Amino acid sequence: MATTTRIRPRALVRASGGPRYAVALAVDALGTGLLRPFLLLYGVTVLRLSASVTGIAMTAGVVVGLVCMPAVGRWLDRGARSSVVAASMLVRVLGVALLLAASTGNVWLFATATLFLGIGNQAWPAAHAALVATIAQGRERDAALAGGRALRNAGLGAGALLATVCLAGGTTALQALAAVTGLAYLAAAALAWSVHLHAQPAAPPAKERDDEPAPRMRALLAANVIYVFCLNIPEIALPLVLLTQMHASPVWSAAIFVANTVLVVTLQVPVTVLMSRFPRRSVLAIAGVVLALSYLGFLAATSLGHGWGAPAVAGVSVVCTLGEIIYAGSATALVTALAPAHVLGRALARFQLSTGFGLAASPAVITALASHGPAALWGSLAATTLLAACAVAH
Repeated sequence: MATTTRIRPRALVRASGGPRYAVALAVDALGTGLLRPFLLLYGVTVLRLSASVTGIAMTAGVVVGLVCMPAVGRWLDRGARSSVVAASMLVRVLGVALLLAASTGNVWLFATATLFLGIGNQAWPAAHAALVATIAQGRERDAALAGGRALRNAGLGAGALLATVCLAGGTTALQALAAVTGLAYLAAAALAWSVHLHAQPAAPPAKERDDEPAPRMRALLAANVIYVFCLNIPEIALPLVLLTQMHASPVWSAAIFVANTVLVVTLQVPVTVLMSRFPRRSVLAIAGVVLALSYLGFLAATSLGHGWGAPAVAGVSVVCTLGEIIYAGSATALVTALAPAHVLGRALARFQLSTGFGLAASPAVITALASHGPAALWGSLAATTLLAACAVAH
């Protein structure tokens, strides 16, 4: 089995779509980082909507956005690549324009805006993965996918930091942030479109149904719904536990989130390259074990009380982030390796559906489990993640 043992930046950029495409990813991530963390605040402070109505509209936008994925998969399987990536960015420009056009109290225009933002956010991962899979093969493709995730996390973090600094400007600053986000999406779409990458549609093998999923994908897709909960641990589970159950300072939650971002940016590619000596399916199973152990570590940390509890949670969060990095570096790579060429787009679309469903369901599941205590939350997450790892391994 071929492995990637060295990180060559130029080869990595080339395998990721080239310099222009890398700039497009960075600009797009910066724009998303500017707006995404403060979309709820925009609805509440600029449009004067209630927090509950704003939250429901945002959730509906994410869920309904998933409906577009089958069409995105078919478009990709017809050979489109950079055009789908550009379209995922352009549709978010429309979402931002609707945000800016919405008047005070207009919940329907806000909901429509979040729908278009949701469509773009859901379509982009599958389109990006298909583009990289067309350029690079084997373990070089895995490293390129990891590099794209690291670059995107860096852009998201920088955008969120810049937006936090600008929040002192109040309502006017939020509207300005939305406008800058729209311009960033527009610039990123133009750069992505300029790559002009198109793949020749692969012919399906004889006697193979064209709408059939990739072999052994059903267990992987089901397991991914559980795995993806790890992405909301730093943003939802840990702040909830630290603030409401341990009564720790909000500084701990902020520090954990920043550390998570920094670790993903710095370690995503090296860890993915290091794990390339093992089969992708085994690596994904290892990720599940690491995540499950971290959940048990959180359970132990919450029992330490106020003095040592918060530092222990912060320490265990590093293990959880390592599990997230291993998961992110192997999951999409495994899908691209398993899927026959003629259904690659639809396989990636199905994978994104499972990811989107898990991300949409995890906040409600996490908060419901947390209301029953640490054992219910962390014990349930550990058990289900271990089951998911077993399903992936077999």
